[in-house]
Parts: sequence; C-alpha cells; structure tokens
Amino acid sequence: MARSLSIIANEILSDFQREYREARVKHLETGKGKLPKQPEQKYVHAMAYVRPMLSLDSIDDNYMMDSGRSVVAYALGNLTTWKGEKAREKKKN
Repeated sequence: MARSLSIIANEILSDFQREYREARVKHLETGKGKLPKQPEQKYVHAMAYVRPMLSLDSIDDNYMMDSGRSVVAYALGNLTTWKGEKAREKKKN
C-alpha cells in the first residue's frame, strides 16, 4: 500500500530541517562562508506545494481547486535543487 502524501511531505520537511541543521553546524565549526539559508528561503517555491501535500492522502485527492497530481508535479518540479540520497529516495516514491 502506498504511503500517504502527508507522510511523505512530513519526511521532506524533516529532511530540509536536518539538512539545514547539518549545514549550520558545519558553518559554525569552520567559521567560513555565509550562514545557510532556512529551508523556507532555500526551497521557497517548493514549499508552496510541499505544505499543501500535508493535507493530501493520495494524488487522487484535491487541494482547493488543484488536483493532487498537479500539486505533486509542481512540488517535484520545484525540488530540482534538492539533492542527495534522501532526495532521490523521496522523489522516486
């Protein structure tokens, strides 16, 4: 059985926060470069679609006037800068 989109969205948001914390610790340890951006700033366009996914169980649900399919498609399109093994795993699902 497929996992709920809300569960996947929560995992994505958790990964964003983990990625930010790790980058912040690395910055504080090295003292080099700028502080990393908060996920809401770094993934501003994706957040507009990941957050609505929190209320969806499947791509067959609707979010206001948008279909779940379009919400997920736009989220994936705006998550192109999200890289790494966790990102590949979530995008595949």
